[in-house]
Order: sequence, then C-alpha cells, then structure tokens
Amino acid sequence: MLGFLKKPVVVTAGINMNLMALTVVGLISRLWGLSYPRAVVFDEVYYGQFVSLYMKRIFFVDDSGPPFGHMLLALGGYLGGFDGNFLWNRIGAEYSMNVPVWSLRLLPALAGALCVPLAYQILVELQFSHCAALGAALLILLENSLITQSRFMLLESILIFFILLAVLSYLKVYNLQKHSSFSGSWWFWLLLTGVACSCAVGVKYMGLFTYVLLLAIAGLHFWHMIGDQNFSNVSLMCHFLARGLALIILPMAMYLSFFYVHLTLLYRSGPHDQIMTSAFQASLEGGLARITQGQPLEVAYGSQITLRNVLGKPVQCWLHSHTNTYPIRYENGRGSSHQQQVTCYPFKDVNNWWIVKDPGMQQLVVSNPPRPVRHGHIVQLVHGITTRYLNTHDVAAPLSPHSQEVSCYIDYNISMPAQNLWRVEIVNRESDTDVWKTILSEVRFVHVNTSAVLKASGFFGASLPEWGYRQLEVVGEKLSKGYHQSMLWNVEEHRYGKSQEQNEREVELHSPTQMDISKNLSFMAKFMELQWKILTLKNEDTEHKYSSSALDWITMDTNIAYWLHPTSGAQIHLLGNVVTWASANVAALVYVCLSLWYLVRRRRKIYDIPEGAWQPWVAAGGICVGGWAVNYFPFFLMEKTLFLYHYLPALTFQILLIPVVLQHLSDHLCRSLLLKSMFSALTVAWFSSVYLVHCTFRPLTYGEPSLSVPELKDLRWKDSWNILLRKQ
Repeated sequence: MLGFLKKPVVVTAGINMNLMALTVVGLISRLWGLSYPRAVVFDEVYYGQFVSLYMKRIFFVDDSGPPFGHMLLALGGYLGGFDGNFLWNRIGAEYSMNVPVWSLRLLPALAGALCVPLAYQILVELQFSHCAALGAALLILLENSLITQSRFMLLESILIFFILLAVLSYLKVYNLQKHSSFSGSWWFWLLLTGVACSCAVGVKYMGLFTYVLLLAIAGLHFWHMIGDQNFSNVSLMCHFLARGLALIILPMAMYLSFFYVHLTLLYRSGPHDQIMTSAFQASLEGGLARITQGQPLEVAYGSQITLRNVLGKPVQCWLHSHTNTYPIRYENGRGSSHQQQVTCYPFKDVNNWWIVKDPGMQQLVVSNPPRPVRHGHIVQLVHGITTRYLNTHDVAAPLSPHSQEVSCYIDYNISMPAQNLWRVEIVNRESDTDVWKTILSEVRFVHVNTSAVLKASGFFGASLPEWGYRQLEVVGEKLSKGYHQSMLWNVEEHRYGKSQEQNEREVELHSPTQMDISKNLSFMAKFMELQWKILTLKNEDTEHKYSSSALDWITMDTNIAYWLHPTSGAQIHLLGNVVTWASANVAALVYVCLSLWYLVRRRRKIYDIPEGAWQPWVAAGGICVGGWAVNYFPFFLMEKTLFLYHYLPALTFQILLIPVVLQHLSDHLCRSLLLKSMFSALTVAWFSSVYLVHCTFRPLTYGEPSLSVPELKDLRWKDSWNILLRKQ
C-alpha cells in the first residue's frame, strides 16, 4: 500500500534560460546605483508631494489621472518606513536621512526591468523566432530613455509594464483558444488581461489607449469566431460572456476599487479639499468636518446659514455682504443703486452669515417645532450682521452690465421699492416636496419679481475694484434652462437661530454649532464627485523650458535635463538611443509599405508570402503599429503641456516592431544564402551600433561618471538638445 514511498518524488520543470538571463540583466540595468543621486530628480518633486500626503493620510486631488500609480509609489515609501516629512519644493534638493530613496524608486525600477522579459515573450507569442524575441528584449534593455525613466519615482515605467502585460496576456488567450478554450490557464490569462488593462488605466489615463486597442482586437477576433462554423451558438455565447466579464466588468470593478482604497486611506482634510463640495469636505476628518459636525440637517425658517457657491473654482467663495455701498457712479460713468454691496468672498467671515426668513412673519428665530423650507418655497435672506435683505432690481451690475445688480436693500425713500423675495429651487431634489438640506442640497435662488437667478459671476471675469475689496461679483442672471454651477449654492454652516435681539444674535453668529447630525457621503457619491473633478479640473498650462510638441518626439529633437550635480558636471537627461529611435521609424515605414504592397497583390490573387507567415505579420502590425499609433496620435488633439516622456509607451511598441521587420526581410526577401549572410552581418553591425550609442550616452543616463565641458559638448549630437554646461 505504501509502495510509492520506495521511489523518490521527482518534479521536472522547463526553464527558459533566455528569459531568466534577460530578467537578471534587466534588474541589474534598472536597480544598479538606484539611490544615486540622493536628490530630487525632475518630476519626483511632483509625485513626492502625493507620497507624503499618503503617508499622512491627507486628502488630495491630482488632475493628471487616477490614484493607482500614486498608491504604488506610496507603497514604496510605506515599505521603506517613510513618515512623509520632507519639503518637496525644489528639483535638486538633497533628500534628508528620513527619506528612503531606494525604496521609493524600487517599484518603478522593477517595472522597468520586467519590461525586458515581457518584450521577449510578446514576440514569441506573436509566432516570431526566439532570435527576434531576444533582439526585441535587448533593444528595450539598451534603450537609454526607458532606463532613465524607470530609475526614479515616476509613473511611465509602471504604465508601460502594465501595457505590455496586458498585450502579452491577451496574446496568450488568443493562442490558447485554438486548443484549450476555458481551461484553467485560458481563464488565468484572460482575467490577467482585464486586471492589467485596469491597472494601466489606473496608473495614467494614457493606458486607456492600449485598453481600447485590445478591446478592438478582441472584438475583431470574436467577429471572426462568429463566422467559424466550428463554434456552436452556446460556445459563442460563452466566449462573449467570458470576454465581457474579464475585459469590461472586471476592469470597471478594479477601477472603482482603486478609488475606494484611495478614499479609505485619505480620510483627513488637507489643502486640496477646498475644491470639493461642502458635503465631500464634511466627510473628511478635520477642516470643514470639525466646523460642521452635528449641524441641523433641515434648513428651517429662522435658520442661520452660510451659502457656498457650488462651482468652487478658481476659488471657493461664500455669499457675503458688508456695510459698504456701491459707488454712485462707476469709472465708466454708469450709475448704481448705491445700495449695500453683495459679493462672493473667498474666506470664512462672520459677514457670510444669512438668516432664512418667512416673508409672512417678522421673527428671525426658528420656531418649535421648526418649519422646514421646501423646494418652491418663497423666502427672504437677511444679512446676519447688518439685518438688510438680499435684493435685486433692474439696475446693471458693476462688471456685468447685461445682468442685474444684487444688493442688500437700503430704503433711501426715492421710489425704489425693495424686491427681496426669492424662490428656493432644489436642483438635485428627488421630488417636488424635498426639504432644503444642509450641505447636501444644491439650490438656486430665483428672484420672484424679475425671474433673475442669483449667480457668482466673478468666476468668469475680473474681481471688483478697490471699492469692492477685490471680492468676486454677484449678479442676478436672467432665468435660463441650464443649471450652471455658478448659479448653484449649498448651505455649508448652519444653526437654528434662537436670538431675536440683534446684539444677542451677533454673539450667536460668532459661536460654533453644537447639534449632532451626521452627513456622511456614500462611496459612490464621493467617487463620482472626485472622478468629475479629476476630469474637469485643469491647472493653467504654462510653457515649460523642456516642453515639446508631438512632432519633436519622432526624431528626438528634444530632451529633458532631469538633474544636475550642484558642483560637478554630472547630470541626468531623458535622452533616447539615437540609432534605436531612427531604426524604429524606418521599421514602421517599411512595415506600412510592405503591408500595402502585399494587400494590393493579394487582391490580385498573388501571394508573395505563405499564409503561415502572413497571419503573424498582420498580428504584429495590429499590436506594434496599432500600439504606436493609439499611444502617439491622440497627443496632437490634446491641449496640455507635453513632454518627451509622453512618447515612451508609443516608442516601446515601435521598438517591438524592429525585430519583426528584420526577421521578415531575412526570411522572405533575402532569398539566396549570400543575401541572408550579408543581411545577418549588417544586422550584427547595426546592433553593435545600438550598443555603442547606449554606452556613449550612459553617463547622461545614470548620472556618472562626471563629464568635462568638452565631453558634454561632444554628446550634443543635435543643436536642439539642451546639454547643461557649467561655467568654468
């Protein structure tokens, strides 16, 4: 019974030594001297701020993309024991001893190193020779720009890793489908495709380009399956559902999970939350939550409130008034009502408080029980400190003459009656009987007499002159069908007024609220708001010294100086291997020309290459040329500051095309043994030049050894390159 114990248990495993060797040299090239320089390198000054905020659990918004890449960088800091205490204010600043430089740069370096074996496997899965696959991996290994970008706390190497992983996983699925659909390995690679796609998009929205490409290729493959009679209807439906689950549902779920983790980690208020709505701010620990915790939920007649404009950009501001009046005449000669000024003020102030009054009653306190204000109710807004009523009339606003002036009414007894009735319209209501709620309700105030809507117009023009203390203009805008956010307001701070006397009420207005009602947002509500802010929040694009256009990238007419040693000539540049970049362009051109030639001749029933070679050729074009195109051409449509590193994902696909074209030329165009030998010799010479250029620019890739001024001048192969020369 126990006879099987008489023989040893033997496990055999096949090890691809090419793959192992490429992984090792990839790790060496990216990890060697990773802590050098021990100073802030280019965009580390940008990403480092977010890492510090993660370490301190402080909320932030980055309009450059989703949070997954930032979380991976923060993971490196967490593993290294980083406490977040470092001032990221200057490129070249020396890191303090509490900053784990090696750990912070580790994950980008690992991702860059693993791109080398991934390139090898992609070519193998495309049915090209191991020699071609080895060539692709070595070109990725020796590409100076990819090395530079992967050795610092930057996101491009992580993005490229997930892009290549997604491509490899889908190719595995496609090849396994021929003989083992729905097997364990088939499901593994299919699910990994979806995971890698979601991770790529989660790192940077540039990952969406490759994701869409793979969806298109998967759709094309499924279209061909529909025409294959070997697949039954049930089998086709199963394939369709499997792909929908793995390539659409799973990536969406993972994308949501990135934000869930992000919002779970960052629960503290910080400098970035001011652009979020009051409800979002109140959900964070500290900041507004400290002020608003426990406020009454329902706004009632007699409530004391502050009204924040929902738009919140370029700065947040609150409806405000003060004792100063509009000048009798403006600088352009137009007259005003000389009423009390109403503005939108970007700071918290006691003059931001207003009292919601019932027009039919004189009291300014909340009754018992409170009478809530509902959608459609008519109210008067009384300024808490001056007790004047919010008013608008047919007088031109100071900066927006097409709109009505908004003021707090002063009775000058000049036959200009008060017009101070406002209809409350809850824009995000669920029903027409909804109660006006603190923080949650987005409200617009429609003037009863003129149908004008209370609007903060200062977001679209200049602030008021000196007489208005440079505060933002508030106007009455004629009623429109749209709901622009500048017309929407939400109650931020709220208390139930108890004092009828003005002196007692002023003391009350200066006091904090005390009641205990929670207003936490759901995850989906926070996700939708944060996602919208990321997509719509635009920093002012300014011309950068090293910014470039997409046309500059193909011929590498630009570079980026990442770091300069403070005393020596040692420096690091984002600069590619000139031979590789030129060869990639030639390979793309040759591929397109040959493909067009083959297509025309195949249309005439002339087949220059066998079908077994045609299918891998087309597949390589779909992946490599398609990957280059979708990661390059969209930048021509973008209105943002562009840098050379934006081209690296497209370049990676183009590099993969080089050995594809070389093998094709050798196998199908070099028909004699002599031609094949000559072509092989030329390929070896070409590859030697790639290695030679890599070594030549190695000091600018790794930052050492330090070069003299003449040596640096010799490396300036193009006049457009900005090599830094220190004055002697």
